[in-house]
Formats: sequence, C-alpha cells, structure tokens
Amino acid sequence: MDNSPLLERFLRYVKIDTMSDPHVSTQRPSSEGQLELLKMLKQELAALGIKELDLDTQGYLIARIPSNAGGKKIPTIGFMAHVDVADDVMGNGVKPRVIEAYDGQDIVLNHEYTLKVEDYPTLSEYVGTTLVVTDGNTLLGGDNKAGVAILVTLAERLMDPSAVVHGAVELIFTTDEEIGKGLDAFDVTKLRSRCCYTIDGSARGEIEAECFNAATVNVDFYGIPFHLGAAKGQMVNSVTMAAAFINALPQVESPEATEGREGYYCAEDIKGSIGHTKLILHLRDFDLETLKRRIAALESLSASVEALYVGGRVELKSEIIYLNMYDKIKEDPPVMEAIRQAGEKLGIVLQEKFIRGGTDGSRLTEMGIPTPNIFTGSHNLHSRYEWLALTAMTDALLLSEQVVVYWAKEGA
Repeated sequence: MDNSPLLERFLRYVKIDTMSDPHVSTQRPSSEGQLELLKMLKQELAALGIKELDLDTQGYLIARIPSNAGGKKIPTIGFMAHVDVADDVMGNGVKPRVIEAYDGQDIVLNHEYTLKVEDYPTLSEYVGTTLVVTDGNTLLGGDNKAGVAILVTLAERLMDPSAVVHGAVELIFTTDEEIGKGLDAFDVTKLRSRCCYTIDGSARGEIEAECFNAATVNVDFYGIPFHLGAAKGQMVNSVTMAAAFINALPQVESPEATEGREGYYCAEDIKGSIGHTKLILHLRDFDLETLKRRIAALESLSASVEALYVGGRVELKSEIIYLNMYDKIKEDPPVMEAIRQAGEKLGIVLQEKFIRGGTDGSRLTEMGIPTPNIFTGSHNLHSRYEWLALTAMTDALLLSEQVVVYWAKEGA
C-alpha cells in the first residue's frame, strides 16, 4: 500500500466517528467523536515538537508553529479545517477502501452501488494513481478530514529542520461546521493571523473566495388537537399547515433545481404531530438583499397559512448564519495572490470558483481575517459515492506550503 503520510493519516481519521448532530443544542461539540479526534490531533502535533497548543472545551484546537526565519519580520498566517462530517448519508462507521494504480474502470462499492465513470468522468484523470472510496454505506469524510490530514502533514513539514523559510503559522481545527455552528463560540482574539486559508474544497485546482449568504429559518406550526371522530369544526392540524407551507415553496428555487449563482429555499427537516409541527429551512443566495427578500417571502407565507387555518398559529424565526466572504477578500489582494503564485510555481492550473455553500472561512472573514478556500482532492462530497484522489490531496499540501513561502517573502 502507498506509504504516504497523508494517506495514512487520512485513513486513521475517517474511521473516527465525528458526524455532527443538528438536533443537539445542549453541548458543543455536538458529538463526542469530534472531541476525541481533536485530542488525538493535539497529541500528534505535540509529538512533532509544537509547543503552543490550545484545545478548549468548546471544540477548538489552535496549534502555533514558530517561525524559523530568525529575526525577519514575517506576518503570521493561518490554515483551518473542521473535524466533523455531514449527515446527508451516514457519516459514522466509515470503512475506506484504497485502490492503488486505478485502472480507469467502474468501481463497485457494494452489491447495490457502483461508482461509474460515465456518471463521474473526472475519475478518468486519475488512471494509474491511488484513490480512496467508500464501501457504499457511508460517506467517506474527505470533507473535511482530507483537510485535517493535510494540515497535520503541513505541520510535520514546517517543523522539519530542512523546512522552507516561514513565519509563524497557526493551524485551527474546528467542530460542527457541517451544521453551521463551526465558529459560534470561537474566540478570534486568540489568533495572530493576518489572513487564513480553509483547506476544505473539492477537485484539484479549485480555489474559492466567494460563497453563499446563508440563513436558517425555524417555523413552528401550532394546531388544535381533537378526537378524530369528532374533529369537524374543532381540530386544526399543524401537520397539514406545515405541508401547505412547504407546498407553496417554488420548486424551481430548490437545491435540486438550481445551479451556478441561483439561490434556493430548502425544507430540510420536519417533525411534529397534530398539535405542533416544527420545520427547519435553509435559505441560500449570493446576493444578500435577495436572501433578505426570501426571508420576507417566508414571513408573508407564514401569515397566509395562519389566516387559512383559523385557530392555528405560525411562529417564524430567522437567522443569517454566514455571509458571502467575497467583498472582504477582494479588499486584500495579496490573500488570493499568494495562492495564484503558489499554483504557478507548482504548475497547478487553478480555477477560481464560487462555493454553493459555505465554510468556516466565511465566518472568520466576517470576524476580520480574510479566509479563502483551497481544494483537498475530494469529490462527490456528502455522498456514498465520495472519493479522494491522493495525488490531488498531495498537490493541496504542496500548494499550502508554497502559500507559506509567499508570505515569508512578502514580509522579508
């Protein structure tokens, strides 16, 4: 088997159950496995010789790699990854499978699911290389344990006596990113970074400095329970109210019907009975004013449903959970120039894209530290068809290292 330290770390990390739980609000992190992995990472980083390590009870680990540049004044920069995985399909119990010297054919995951080249033609770019796939029952966890493995391996390289010249580098590991709570309790004053980079992207060469604006909307429908046999004129069914609300959402503005810069409404979770039904929606748009219009539309819809179901009641609460990071990042050109020059030096063709989603980087950007996103080599994220290309993951590591080199020269 390929003896890459990147691969070895990745395979170990994905086997730790760190799926975050959107229904847990009384503890942070939302799952115990996330803290278990953070503790493991702290031990590994300490074993590399890193002295400044801060793991707090809220689920944040900060490791500070010291400068090796003598007295040169070099700005501190950061890199960030999150340890949790999504729950779109099962994220725990991951059993990764390594395919060495991939032959370019369809990959049978199990008796029910096959990773087909026809459906995912990017596979053809990695014939002869090492891939990691799922067993078809869970996601893989490349989002974002590929990023975690890259950061620990970057730390190993920067702590080596023969490392490139660099200033201080902060590595930040977060939790609960997949449920939109990644930086909810983060103390940004602990950081010294002039800028930061999330290693949380997808295909080789993709970098992003733009993401959705995002809102979460909670809608509570309150009905009037009554004996079903005598319900006429008495009962108001909150489940029916919620169904009417969902059915009024424009299907053409749903995740499955949109692409590119198109925003959407998504009814993501519903639970209830006749007396009370709770609905959670996700709203996304690249334009903040349009996102606010979507919230206003749901407020109007709530009033309409309440008026139609006399005696019933609808309560809506909305929260903007992250903003498009582009406006802040474009004000600081060297942040992206570092990535571009690193890619040019390594011969990696970069594609500047936008994220139909968000990262902890968008939240950190709001806090005053511009934080674009770098690829990991992972594909089909949040899916049982997820796969990872080791050569692309290696390129992400080398690109990150050259970003460090850029800032060392910038501050020299």
